[in-house]
Amino acid sequence: MRVISGKYRSRPLKAVPGKETRPTTDKIKESLFNILPPMTQQKYCLDFYGGTGALAIEAVSRGFEHGVICEKDRQALKTIHDNLQMTKEPELFTILKGNNQTQLKRYHANHPDIQYDLVFLDPPYALNYYMNDIELLEQLDAVHQRTVIVCESDVALELPKQIGSFDLIKHKHYGQTNLWIYRQEEL
Repeated sequence: MRVISGKYRSRPLKAVPGKETRPTTDKIKESLFNILPPMTQQKYCLDFYGGTGALAIEAVSRGFEHGVICEKDRQALKTIHDNLQMTKEPELFTILKGNNQTQLKRYHANHPDIQYDLVFLDPPYALNYYMNDIELLEQLDAVHQRTVIVCESDVALELPKQIGSFDLIKHKHYGQTNLWIYRQEEL
């Protein structure tokens, strides 16, 4: 695993030991960033199921100002910490340790003005949290009209054309992985 593009390009990323965490492959990561719609603002990104932190690191490498990473697994947290040290700019990231929904609520209670321009939702494939996660983001006012939400899922899972106020704008299939990209319709 490595950073694909941007200021951290080609730097290696550590993987979480064991089989509990399923990192997004370099091929899918590169394809994902190539198919994202244009974003007028690249301030905050949220990696809601951090794993290795690779998606937030890739986003910051490509120009986002700050990445917020949620993770509860101890081994994954150590891996994220090591990967952030590789950037030599760990201050550009915030790690929320513990249950992602609980920690995000606490974080937004202290930072109510933060709204994410890009959100990655890649929960364990056996669990379908996408709808609840997007509803939480809307309740916290942590998203705006131009926020792009990327859901990564197993090929067997079919996500709806709309989740909350977000509409499916792209769907791509890569082997055993589906990428679902959502954004609100323009008013």
